[in-house]
Amino acid sequence: MRWRGVPLDVLLAASGVSLDLLATAHAGDTKYLSAEWNIPMALLVGLPMGLVRRRPVAVTLYLALFLVLTDQLGSFTSNTAQILVCVALGVAGYRASWRANLAGIAATIVATSINIADPGIPLTLNAVMYSFLLPIFPAVLGAYLRSSAGPLEERDVTPDALLAAGGVAITVLSTWTSWHSGTQPVWVVGLLAVVGGLSLGIARRLPGLVFLLQGVLLVAADTYLNVAVNTCVILTLIAIGVFAMRVISWPWTVAAYAAGCMLTAIAVVGDDTEVTPFRVGILMTLVATPIAIGRYLGMKQAAAASERLRAEEAARAAVAQVRADQLAERERIARDVHDIVAHHVGAMVLRASAARYTAPDGPVADALNDIRETGHQVLQDLRDLLDLLRDPDRQPDLLANPADVVRESAERMTAAGLVVDLDLDPASDSAPLTARASAARIVQEGLTNVLKHAGPGTRVRVAVTPSDDGLSVEIRNGRPPTAIERLPSSGRGLAGMRERVRALGGTLTAGPDGEGGWLLAASLPTRSPA
Repeated sequence: MRWRGVPLDVLLAASGVSLDLLATAHAGDTKYLSAEWNIPMALLVGLPMGLVRRRPVAVTLYLALFLVLTDQLGSFTSNTAQILVCVALGVAGYRASWRANLAGIAATIVATSINIADPGIPLTLNAVMYSFLLPIFPAVLGAYLRSSAGPLEERDVTPDALLAAGGVAITVLSTWTSWHSGTQPVWVVGLLAVVGGLSLGIARRLPGLVFLLQGVLLVAADTYLNVAVNTCVILTLIAIGVFAMRVISWPWTVAAYAAGCMLTAIAVVGDDTEVTPFRVGILMTLVATPIAIGRYLGMKQAAAASERLRAEEAARAAVAQVRADQLAERERIARDVHDIVAHHVGAMVLRASAARYTAPDGPVADALNDIRETGHQVLQDLRDLLDLLRDPDRQPDLLANPADVVRESAERMTAAGLVVDLDLDPASDSAPLTARASAARIVQEGLTNVLKHAGPGTRVRVAVTPSDDGLSVEIRNGRPPTAIERLPSSGRGLAGMRERVRALGGTLTAGPDGEGGWLLAASLPTRSPA
């Protein structure tokens, strides 16, 4: 059960009970029931409305059966049952499927026909039509609201609920004492009062239809129930204000103003009313006031919507400009990197290739081959990197198997003069690709650093093994065999490795091993850091 909706269910039940108590306040004893039964009957007819949101069809069937029962007992609660069963049908139309609604509509048609029929008087065609149209209208209206809610930008239904609640409060509280004084049955007058008030709940979505409905109710009240005219005038003015707020067309607003003046004149001008310019001005001002308020609120809403649109467009433009600047900067960086690195690496490859044809066979020729192949690989990797830098949305080529990268790096460093002892545990292949790829890059950079700072002939042990929380990479080199001339270094290799490991939530340590050598150890978690 969704407990957050319980207050609304309680309010619906209380409203149903209160409506019947208001309708039967002046009712006395009937043929079968005494006046003491008014409160129990009010509870029986009103409390089921607390379930109407969850079981609308069941509540409709119950109220239809209760309508027949109270009609046969001659209870005045039948008027309330006739009103509430139509409300339940509207909720069923909004929440349930048409197949489920058919049973409720059929039961309500039968119950309404029994309620309208008088003993000994045959049903007329008008009574039959009324019995059919009265249940069908709320069901159709509920289904329509479910399928088409109107082109409102905001989805908050709080204003609609407040309008509906206020409308019902105005109509019921101001007219319930006079429901017995008209020529129509009490339940007819009560139903029209409730429908007239509830219709304001859809005024923002269907302003024209609600304004038309309020105009019809105003004319009907002026003809059949004169004491309710003032209430209908208030509802009509509210409907005009909402119409002016939602309809931005001035011709339609002028037409609504003219219609509002005519409807108000019909309601307040009687046969013995003296028409003076002052009274005409008061009437026209009275109708113009809600239109002015509605237009003002409508313009504020339109200005707010326009401001939001401009802010969204400005945000999108700012994002697009930032992206364009980033792409331009990426293009500049790619161009500079290509001009500097590709030029020198390409020249190195060409010179190594030329020297290969003049060098004798042996270690020198092998070294030149390795330089040439490495240079070609560097140029290819550089082209891929620059393509990705120029177009970030481009899908990069799939990386090689990290284990193969580790083996190739070991073989390349061995050819360059290092004595590499590689321990690559096959169980490490079960680690995520990100961790294995990072381990391969660390091995590449670590072996390169050993060659730079310790020189050829240095013994290196490389171990990539699984650990308790991921992968463990260890690169340990011994004491350099001879004094060497250190190659130039920017010192960024170790910082880059630390950044790569930190991105995975791991740790990296590097420093002397206490025996004249150097130890690089990295721990790469295979689970994302918390």
